[in-house]
Amino acid sequence: MKIITFDDIAALRINPAVCYNWVEHVIKNKELALLPPKISMKPFPSEKIFCNVMPCVIPGEISPLGFSVGGVKIVTRYPQRQPALDSKLFLFNADTGENLALIDANFITAMRTGAVAAHSIKLFARHDYNNLAIMGLGNTARAVVQILAEIEKESWREINIKLLEYKSQEILFTERFKNYSNLKFEYASSPEALIQDSDVILSAVTYAAKDFCPDNNYFKEGVLVVPVHTLGFTNCDLFFDKIYADDTGHVRHFKNFAKFKFFSEVCEVVNKNSPGRENDRERILVYNIGISLHDIYFAANIYKLCDSSMSINFHEPDAKFWL
Repeated sequence: MKIITFDDIAALRINPAVCYNWVEHVIKNKELALLPPKISMKPFPSEKIFCNVMPCVIPGEISPLGFSVGGVKIVTRYPQRQPALDSKLFLFNADTGENLALIDANFITAMRTGAVAAHSIKLFARHDYNNLAIMGLGNTARAVVQILAEIEKESWREINIKLLEYKSQEILFTERFKNYSNLKFEYASSPEALIQDSDVILSAVTYAAKDFCPDNNYFKEGVLVVPVHTLGFTNCDLFFDKIYADDTGHVRHFKNFAKFKFFSEVCEVVNKNSPGRENDRERILVYNIGISLHDIYFAANIYKLCDSSMSINFHEPDAKFWL
């Protein structure tokens, strides 16, 4: 069984556009996978600690390895630890039961999450969006912007990005993307100021005690909200026109699930079995829960690349991404 470290993965120099392509492939073929809902354990709720266990089996017909592959990712959050979030992934051959690898999954978690959010923005944002609001400015949010910039580098118009101020993270975030001439940055001191007048709202915060805005007056017509960790926007469930998620089983327990005006899985839209955005007035929310299908597919590709010592990127990994 291989041990694949973070440094091993960084050495592969995987291009952000490749991450997007991997996500696009498994979203389209989601129905072929065996995907039970993840188990979320909170042994000490008052301390904001959790442990998520995420299994999946991908059939050989869509597996990058040519055979069925399965795995389990374990994600833990301990606020006093640096980093607070940590992920490990066990990969196995689902046809034979052979243990393949134990993989550091922090790169996988950030890049697959960023790629899925970027996919949702491209799929559901109004066609002329140019105001992107971001809160929670860690690796996930950086991955979203990095992937959007890469996949649209030839045609991406000027985008105004408004960042929520928090412990000077907005300064570091701006510095990270200072070489992108089509990205213009400004800062907001409160969630309300951040959300108002924004076309797309991306939230990557890992904890929220309550919803960020008290009512629908803060959310403009045509807005897209992508709450990566599902936090802070539960009131939107009640008045947004459409709600989407990457998997029904992962959101069926949400307190407002039965009150959604409209609900569908993202894969149904991709495969043209369900409508997506139908006009620029619809307010849409996408719950990208973070499903292990994406993690296991990424892990299988990384295992294959490590086995062949191939490189599929065009530039060196940027250490600043992980600050």
